[in-house]
Order: sequence, then C-alpha cells, then structure tokens
Amino acid sequence: MLTTAISGVFSISAAALFSFSLLSKLVDRMVSLSVGILLATSLLHALPEAFESGADTHALFALLLAGLLGFFLLEKFAILRHSHHHEDDGHGHEHGHDAKEAGAAGWMILVGDSLHNFTDGILIAAAFLADPHLGILTGLAIIAHEIPQEIGDFIVLLNAGFSRKRAYAYNIISGLTAVVGGLVGYFMLDRSQEWIPYVLVFASSGFIYIAVSDLMPQMQRRASMRETIPQIVLIALGVAIVLFLTGHAHAH
Repeated sequence: MLTTAISGVFSISAAALFSFSLLSKLVDRMVSLSVGILLATSLLHALPEAFESGADTHALFALLLAGLLGFFLLEKFAILRHSHHHEDDGHGHEHGHDAKEAGAAGWMILVGDSLHNFTDGILIAAAFLADPHLGILTGLAIIAHEIPQEIGDFIVLLNAGFSRKRAYAYNIISGLTAVVGGLVGYFMLDRSQEWIPYVLVFASSGFIYIAVSDLMPQMQRRASMRETIPQIVLIALGVAIVLFLTGHAHAH
C-alpha cells in the first residue's frame, strides 16, 4: 500500500516541482538513471525470478514477446503515452495548434495515466508477493520512469488550460489509482500464486519497452561527449542501485 501510494504521489509531486520550476537538466538526468533502473530490475531480477519459479519457459518467453508487441501497439494507439507537442518544439505547427490539440489531449492523458497507474499498482503487488525486495525495486523503477513522463503530462495539461493547482490535483487522483491496482493485485494474486511469474514477465516487458523505445532514443539525441559521459555514469548508477538492493536481498 505504502509503495503504491509513494510511487503514485511522490512521482507526481516531484514532476510538478520540476515542471513548475522547469529544472530541465535534472529531467534529462532522471531519464538516464531511469534506464539503468528499469533494465537492471527487469533483466537482472524480475525475469530471473520468473524463470526460476518452475513456470513453463516457452510460455514465459511467448508472454515477453506479446508484452513487447502489446506495449508497442498501446503506444501506437496513444493510450500509454501521448503526443507531447509543445509550442516552439521545432515541428513548424501553426501558432495555437498545440493548445488546440492539448485541449482535447488533457482529459485523454488523465484517463490514460489512471489506467497506467492502475497496472503499475498490480505490478508492484505481484513483485511484493514474489519477494519484498523486488517489490521495493519495482516501486523504485516505476517512480524513476514516471517522473519524466509526468513532467511531459504536466506540460500538456498546463498547455490545455488547466491551472497549476488543478493539473496537480487531477494528477494526484490519477496517481492514487496505483493504490487501487495494488489492492486488486494483492487479493487476486495472493489466491493464485502461480500467476505471479507471468505478471513479473509482463511487467518486465513494459520496463524493457519503455527503456529501449522511449527513453534511450531521447538520450541518443544528445550526442555530445559532454552529455554522453553523465548518461553512462547515471545508467551505471541505476544498475548499481538495483545490484546493491538485490545483493542485500540474496544476503538475507
């Protein structure tokens, strides 16, 4: 409960802080850290946990493939993330185009985010039922990738004519759907433990997809050596955080 609440509310509050003060350098840094945490959590912890559970390996790999393709299609249909057009983004829209598009997008974003946070809650519950350390890691990974995404959402909501207070309030409500997802996941999965490896694989497919298709391409646009070195250091830091926490998990 606490992890789902923190992952929902903390990431939104942090995003609000960044958006309203526009510390864009820190946002870029969060993306790099996020990639390290997402990839390490899925590839070094969640997937091994799922594959060592005794579940059918072929079925798990098939689900991993289905998850990756599923997230690709979700993104295609703009359910998972939304076209973040900003005025003066260099795409040459006529003035006011973004405000019009954002006006309609504002509510879509909130609905999409609520669904997204609900599933995050289920994933956190599954991870906790598999191993409490994995639950904390999953919460961390979700917070790390939520902050940059929520910042984009805030910008779109403000662009859509929401006041800062209203954008923050609606986003918090949408974030709390993670708690609902956590409760649903806990009571459903607690009764059917054999589903846990499958949920872990599905969660991992989402983490890998977001890191590889969404976050890494953003990082590749900053190709100078001055940008690249901090990116590499922060990815390594993300991996180190996961290894440190999982090392402690295995030690116990």
